[in-house]
Amino acid sequence: MTTEYDVIVIGAGAIGENAADRAVQGGLSAVLVEAELVGGECSYWACMPSKALLRAGDAIREAQRVGGAAEAVTGEIDVAAVFRRRNSFTSDWHDDGQVSWVEGAGIGLVRGHAVFTGVKEVTVTGPDGTVTELRARNAVVVATGSVPLLPDIPGLADATPWTSREATSAQKAPARLVIIGGGVVAVEMATAYASFGTEVTLVARTVILQNQEPFAGELVAESLKNLGVDLRIGGSPTAVSRDADGVVHTTLPGGEVIDSDEILVATGRLPRTGDLGIETIGLTPNQWLETDDTMLVLGDDGEPLAGEWLYATGDVNHRALLTHQGKYQARAAGDVIVARAKGLPVSDAPWGRHVATADHEAVPQVTFTDPQVGSVGLTAAAAEKAGYRTKVVDYEIGSVAGASVYLDGYAGRARMVVDEDRKVVLGVTFVGAAVQELVHSATVAIVGEVPLDRLWHAVPSYPTISEVWLRFLETYGRDASA
Repeated sequence: MTTEYDVIVIGAGAIGENAADRAVQGGLSAVLVEAELVGGECSYWACMPSKALLRAGDAIREAQRVGGAAEAVTGEIDVAAVFRRRNSFTSDWHDDGQVSWVEGAGIGLVRGHAVFTGVKEVTVTGPDGTVTELRARNAVVVATGSVPLLPDIPGLADATPWTSREATSAQKAPARLVIIGGGVVAVEMATAYASFGTEVTLVARTVILQNQEPFAGELVAESLKNLGVDLRIGGSPTAVSRDADGVVHTTLPGGEVIDSDEILVATGRLPRTGDLGIETIGLTPNQWLETDDTMLVLGDDGEPLAGEWLYATGDVNHRALLTHQGKYQARAAGDVIVARAKGLPVSDAPWGRHVATADHEAVPQVTFTDPQVGSVGLTAAAAEKAGYRTKVVDYEIGSVAGASVYLDGYAGRARMVVDEDRKVVLGVTFVGAAVQELVHSATVAIVGEVPLDRLWHAVPSYPTISEVWLRFLETYGRDASA
């Protein structure tokens, strides 16, 4: 027997949940299909557990940089307590709470692995072998996410390396850890495990955080060194092996061998599309699912599949591999599915209700290292490459009164990239303690295309770190009149 729903969503992570919820709120029926835990990667192996692992070290280091508090902080991190707190955020890898939310939202749930068997048709094989056939009246949404990329290094696959999943779900800290990669996962886990007393070696082919402003990577690299991380920049391992005693041997260019108890691979992601049967609907397995701004999947000809019924949200479309951005896409997709199902107008112009315009040049992100890196929009290099005529404004956050109150000897830097033709902000990067809470103000300025003349009237409270906005404008004004 085939069960029909208006919308089938494959993948019950945060992104899939949002897509299904928007469809149901719009009056359609929806079902989630999930092969693992309801709540997905972010809840159990990414955003939440990783930030829980980082928070204790961050809190202690901040306290140590405030006179009066520093004298009171005399102990070391209780690593076991950190892992217990992390476990609470993942509900010990049980999804009962998430399942209750799904049921309360009026969304169906089928557990098992989904495979396309035709247009709007999906077959789900459950853990016990039970087969469920589903048919969508209106749309299918693929929200299956991504998986870690394992680089082609001799011996690496056989050395049972950690990926982000093992790093965020480990129950104890290894004495020695080698990390391959220089992106967000690599530097965040290097920060966390170094805080636990682990001897960390980070091996990166290029500079740290290469997609951020250069000074962000430089300041994070300096901080990692201060935490005791051994940075090896400029090459990839040439071989990896694990011996009978469990020791991992990582060979670097030049022949040096580094021994460790575990090795973490954090070198990128691949789409989780290899076993979905998408070849039956004319798509290529193991490829990212390209979409238009309404999240409709595009075929090889660049046009939506016949019938405009297949959508992709989150990592799997490779637009912006961030949970919050995937949830944003899912809300747009859910709303546009409802509109198309009911024959209502579709607002698909830029910044309309049914599009994910922000994916292109207004993506916010926070890297929870010490110092934190908060950014949104275009870097100076990206803006120049895109053809904008820009002015770049830099400011030392430590010169802001609120920063000096927040931490003794506050060190940080901020950059604002201005579109000189429209006099609006294109991008902002903050590097420093507690800057994650500044990112949304920058996001509003960029998405709202707020003119600089109007920003002068957005008065920051004193004394707060937000006063950096006033310093941005003062510096821009002085430069402009020079």
